[in-house]
Amino acid sequence: MLTARFTAPAVPKTLVRRPELLRRLTAGVQGPLTLINGPAGSGKTVLTAHWAASGGRAPRAPLWLTVEPDDAPGVFWAYVLEALHRGGVELPATVGRPSRAEGVTQSFLVRLAEGLAEATQPVVLVLDQFDTAQPPAMTEGLDFVLRHAAGGLRIVLTSRTDSLLPLHRYRAAGEIAEIRHADLRFTHEDAEALLGEHRLHISQAGIRLLMLRTEGWAAGVRLCALAMQRSPDPEAFVRQFAADRTTIADYLLKEVLDAQPPDTQDLLLRVSVTDRVHPDLADALTGRDDAARTLAGLARDNAFLEQVDASAWYRLHPLFAEVLRAHLRQRHPGLEQQLHGRAARWLAGTGRLTEAVVQGAAAGDWPFAAGQLVDDLAIGRLFTGLEAEQLNRAFAPLPAEEPGAAPALVGAAARLVVQDLPGYEDAARRADSRLSPASGAAARFSRAFLTVLAGRTTGDLAATERAAADAERMLGELPPLRVAAHPELRALLLAALGAVRLGAGRLGAAEHALTAAVEACAGPGTGPGTAPVPGAGTGPGGEPGTHTGTDPGTGPAMQYPLCDALGSLALAELMQGRLRQAAEHARASLVVAEQSALPPERHSGAGHLVLAGIAAEHDDLPNARSHLELATTIAAAATGSRPDPVAAVLAAVIGARIAVYEGDAETALAVLTRLRPAATATATATAASAPSYAWAVDELAVAESAAHLARGDAAAALQVLDAAPSGRPEHTVARARALLAAGRTGPAARELAGLPADEGLAAPARLAACLLRADIAAAEGDTEEARRRQAEAADLARPEGLRLPCDESGPRVRRTPRAAPRGPAPRHGRPADGPPPVVESLSARETEVLRQAAQMLSTEEIAGELYVSANTVKTHLKSIYRKLGVTRRSDAVHRAQDLGLL
Repeated sequence: MLTARFTAPAVPKTLVRRPELLRRLTAGVQGPLTLINGPAGSGKTVLTAHWAASGGRAPRAPLWLTVEPDDAPGVFWAYVLEALHRGGVELPATVGRPSRAEGVTQSFLVRLAEGLAEATQPVVLVLDQFDTAQPPAMTEGLDFVLRHAAGGLRIVLTSRTDSLLPLHRYRAAGEIAEIRHADLRFTHEDAEALLGEHRLHISQAGIRLLMLRTEGWAAGVRLCALAMQRSPDPEAFVRQFAADRTTIADYLLKEVLDAQPPDTQDLLLRVSVTDRVHPDLADALTGRDDAARTLAGLARDNAFLEQVDASAWYRLHPLFAEVLRAHLRQRHPGLEQQLHGRAARWLAGTGRLTEAVVQGAAAGDWPFAAGQLVDDLAIGRLFTGLEAEQLNRAFAPLPAEEPGAAPALVGAAARLVVQDLPGYEDAARRADSRLSPASGAAARFSRAFLTVLAGRTTGDLAATERAAADAERMLGELPPLRVAAHPELRALLLAALGAVRLGAGRLGAAEHALTAAVEACAGPGTGPGTAPVPGAGTGPGGEPGTHTGTDPGTGPAMQYPLCDALGSLALAELMQGRLRQAAEHARASLVVAEQSALPPERHSGAGHLVLAGIAAEHDDLPNARSHLELATTIAAAATGSRPDPVAAVLAAVIGARIAVYEGDAETALAVLTRLRPAATATATATAASAPSYAWAVDELAVAESAAHLARGDAAAALQVLDAAPSGRPEHTVARARALLAAGRTGPAARELAGLPADEGLAAPARLAACLLRADIAAAEGDTEEARRRQAEAADLARPEGLRLPCDESGPRVRRTPRAAPRGPAPRHGRPADGPPPVVESLSARETEVLRQAAQMLSTEEIAGELYVSANTVKTHLKSIYRKLGVTRRSDAVHRAQDLGLL
């Protein structure tokens, strides 16, 4: 008898305590059978030894027996009797002992079961490594004794495989407790505790990466910890370690691969080239027909292969797969690439496009891989969808000079994804040289599709619109079912076209395309789910409602174009002064991004940028600053080095406007002058094809002139505007404002006279022009005209809550009501010489709060209308009471009406 077999292994000094599993073990031994099942190195024995060392929380300490591979039934039972004897279990002498190594008699089993049934206390026996020796006679005998010991015997089995015991019977009777591989996997907290025991201080991101690589495999985490202790940079080790060059490889090869028969080893090596494997695919890779049986057996035996979601597919543990691939290259040089090619064609034949493309790329068969993507109209999946990152990673090694149109098209798309314009243009030229009238419709469509998407970077509006028309025409020529399978194509086309039009200042045309893009995302084929639908109703405070069913962005491939289109649409509406619609679409864009699977670098900052602009218009400067910072952060994390020109310009303009409102004109000028050279260069570069970014130069000039006016420098404001002449109404209004500030009333009036009719002006320009005309009238002493223009401005501002342009028009407009208060008689018998005129004027936001209060809205309703908190409204009301010399809301409304403020 080997004494070591009766002793539980020592508990490691670097033990990870797992109280929940210990509790389950203690509860499990209240019944006859507890099974701890998991692959090699999953911590089965360590967990059980730790539990046994604590006494198992039972009246009698658990007994231990390590089962050996060469144990014959008679030897096994002899060791069981010895374990019972050493544990102090007294059995009747009539039980006897096995007389032959080959087996025991049924009468021996009967006597043993009877002896255990008569024991005063139940016996808990741990059978460690029970899978190493499971002759049917042994497991049948153990089952007999366990079922007939009348609760006198409780067994704890640790095993890599499911025991040959009739587990289904125990499950049906509720007489088994099971701790499986999924339970044994280390959690993030377990890994952190183990690293701490090894005195390793790894970042949370490093621990997450370690867990991703090891999938919680206990031995893998422990071996990595040991290796990290020897590494000069443990954090870098986590990022860079290769499983095939560590002790992990030795462990897996010896404990798992070498334990399999030769044919099974060959199958494991061959299927390691795929992320997941089907028995038919495995047969295609091995040339045999035994995969179904072999894979099922490996999964059952916990050989680091598991079934995927109760389907016919299996997957290898990633570390095991990595080690197997390295072993395959060593044992069969050159075979790996052939296997990738064979897998690619099998996957393509079964309609698994993404996996086929990835395998084809791994095989270096670029014409096949790229051809699959182009011919299936799946080139848009490089830009959006859950597979985008995987596909782009697969095509990263694509040689630039690979022959054929399809590789050139895919290469161009891959460069466009990262906004590498020179790389895109080189690949596009190669594609053009290889395309011919005989090229398939799918390839010609792909070329037009890429031209449209590239328009966002090139700014060539004319070329973009021509390509968009060509792409739309070719979609009609392609097989309808194939087109319907890729709804992201039309959504991406329309979103890009709208963005290019927006960059060119074509706001109406941009809005048309972007609205169509949002509708395309809601079309059939986008998949079930829940997503915000602008216009489908709003929640409290104007948040977008939701609609369940076939909705925008519900398919993963539609989330990016939907988020993008909503953000661009919100920008177009902000630029036209339609703040309520802009807020709705901006919030919807943010909700889509938050609820989607988009990585952070694919999020659009347009939603936050629009909300920053709206908050600035509403005099909510802290909120404006907060949203602007979020927009800037998202833009900095975006893929590629080229920021969206529209967003960059508007971010600078909004940031400058906030600084001006905060009284910091110098910062405003610094922000604008820093961006102006880049915008001017972009506009000059695209001027030959279209005035794509001329509006951006003018927008910056208009904002810069406002900053100069805030400093009291009208001459500098005029100089900035005259240095960048423009026919935009916004430019004309800004010039009139600067002329008026310089005291040149006549030229300012003539400047405004050159504006188009009101119908041709966006709301902000109309409002600013109206306020300037009021200012001119006040300066000329025409009080009635000034009042009329002010009333007209109020009517223009009210629908969208446009307020701050009043503050940009100088102090004269705000003094006019107090200089000649208009008329209704004082209310409630208040004498004509009642409260004195207001000394401190109301802010734009306070005026709007008062206007809402006059409509008998509650504090909460006012907060919802103005997109602020109820506490903010209360603060404004207190300030209003102080300024108007009143103590009640109704008195404040009456006082404001008496003074002509409402």
